[in-house]
Amino acid sequence: MPERFVEKTLREKDPQFDLTLRPAEFKDFVGQERLKERLGLFIRAARERGEALEHTLFSGPPGLGKTTLAYIIASAMGANIKATSGPVIDKAGDLAGLLTNLGNGDILFIDEIHRLNKVIEEYLYPAMEDFTLDIIIDTGPSARSVRLNLPRFTLIGATTRSGLISAPLRSRFGMGIRVDYYPANELEQIVLRSAAILSVAITAEGAREIARRARGTPRIANNLLRRVRDYAQVKAGNKITPEVADAALALLDVDEHGLDEMDKRLLTTIIRHFSGGPVGIGSLAVAVGEEAGTLEEVYEPYLIQQGYLKRTSQGRVATDKAYARFGNGMKPGAPQGELF
Repeated sequence: MPERFVEKTLREKDPQFDLTLRPAEFKDFVGQERLKERLGLFIRAARERGEALEHTLFSGPPGLGKTTLAYIIASAMGANIKATSGPVIDKAGDLAGLLTNLGNGDILFIDEIHRLNKVIEEYLYPAMEDFTLDIIIDTGPSARSVRLNLPRFTLIGATTRSGLISAPLRSRFGMGIRVDYYPANELEQIVLRSAAILSVAITAEGAREIARRARGTPRIANNLLRRVRDYAQVKAGNKITPEVADAALALLDVDEHGLDEMDKRLLTTIIRHFSGGPVGIGSLAVAVGEEAGTLEEVYEPYLIQQGYLKRTSQGRVATDKAYARFGNGMKPGAPQGELF
């Protein structure tokens, strides 16, 4: 199986599979206990007052449940939810259409909100603060402004790049919530729950093996479960044990620490092509054949969290831990060598 295909399969999001496994209530949402406690309190208070929930901004790496939480909030509030994404809204008329079709207490969910057009942001400010929307009709001497009154709605934004959200937009969210990576024991519960929904026979040890290689991310855990399920179906009598999970994940080039082929290539390139760094993200992206944004959003957060990589003002630097695993005896700062 080509490495690129495996890599794409693990990273892609299968909507049908994801919706099947997406919890609909807080009681089914595993992990993030402090976050759920805060949200539960704010939702109860808003419902008792008969008000819409405050505008909420979720931030954190992809695959941790930001979209799921938005839908759970809508369910808990008894509200309708309309979902879109930042790049899709490119005209004021698009935003007006979304907002004017909301009812009192409804929720507008904007994924990747940091990618909103700056002009659209300006239209959002009065909509979020005063629940009004000023639309310019026509151009030139005949141009005129029309003010639309909006229902009291809740805007929920989700972003993987919170640093790219402008300060004026950020300040208009009443709640800013960071969604963090999950520990292995919580991912194990998620894998067991997903396996039960998919009617997959799995042992607790098999679920643990998948969970500890899932990079702290439920979406990756569910994707790995699907691939291991396929392997078990063809080669292991439809039952996932630790041995079956290990063999399946080895076929996918996912090692015992959750590092995949691209993680290893990235670290090996820094060590052998750039003497351990520092190296700029642009040069690194060219060297490994991947987009700079993908490296920053998908790969680097986990490598930094696990202590394999450091970001400095000069660029990316491989740590001693990375040298110990991928340096083949090389020491930090050793002369450059060949990648392969």
